[in-house]
Amino acid sequence: MTKPRNTLVSLDATPYYHCVSRCVRRAFLCGSDNNGRCYEHRRQWIEDKITALAGIFAIDICAYAVMSNHYHVVLHIDKDAADSWSVDEILERWHSLYKGTVLTQRYRGNKNSLTKPELDAVNEKAELWRHRLCDISWFMRIINESTARLANVEDGCTGRFWEGRYKSQALLDEQALLACMAYVDLNPIRAGMNTTPESSAHTSIQRRSLQAKRAHSPNHRQQQVKAFMPFVGNPRKDMPKGVPLRLTDYLELVDWTGRIIREDKRSAIHHQLPPILDRLQLDPKHWLYLSQNFESRFKNLVGSAFAIKRAAETLGYRRTPRSCINLL
Repeated sequence: MTKPRNTLVSLDATPYYHCVSRCVRRAFLCGSDNNGRCYEHRRQWIEDKITALAGIFAIDICAYAVMSNHYHVVLHIDKDAADSWSVDEILERWHSLYKGTVLTQRYRGNKNSLTKPELDAVNEKAELWRHRLCDISWFMRIINESTARLANVEDGCTGRFWEGRYKSQALLDEQALLACMAYVDLNPIRAGMNTTPESSAHTSIQRRSLQAKRAHSPNHRQQQVKAFMPFVGNPRKDMPKGVPLRLTDYLELVDWTGRIIREDKRSAIHHQLPPILDRLQLDPKHWLYLSQNFESRFKNLVGSAFAIKRAAETLGYRRTPRSCINLL
């Protein structure tokens, strides 16, 4: 039975989520149809919208991959950033997406011309928009609506473009986050679209790889891709916001995982396991299983048995989801 969104997304459980949207049409989202018509340019529509919204919402992009008939995003909700925004900043961000109201438009033109009741109404509306600007449902809604409208105009038709509401998975711990990011970044390779991560177009791993190649110090936070969740190194005191790993370590991990997936005999290269697996206490067999079966095997909650039990209690589940236990 489908669960309501408020039982799947809770910042008390985790700020990290994996979202997937699939196209319903046989003509595909971005690939080529049976008549040879190419829709490849639509992949750029989605990639541009993802990165643009990351600069407007209080949401960071950890990973994404735009495929032929679906796309993946791994998101981090930064509620602290949204809470720090002033009314003026909220209105500026929201007005870059929508027209707003007559009062909010007047406020931005000359706030001193508004009466106190009108200012109160603006503040109330700003608080509503503050909440929406850190809501992954609104984030996904804007991507999907804009893409569907453009595709319908291009196809000269109306009706549903997406299969249904997007799929969401809560990533409850560091292992689940990294496994999901690797799963998303390796999607084009598993689909046979590309042979290496850095050659996979319209993916976060390609952009991170190119940035690392050009940078003098690829692990320096200021030299990583803007709008992306930064890699901030190994856990330590006063840890800044970001993925608790060095960028170069993550690239090594993804490359290793991709090579293992393509091998018929996995045991042949066990001696090449990167040190990062030991540091994160990841069992190689469990890691490979996660990174190959992330979407098909696991449902709404992904993480260790302890993390899932704790999240289930936070979300008010009557029982711990059996299909999610013993992941790591």
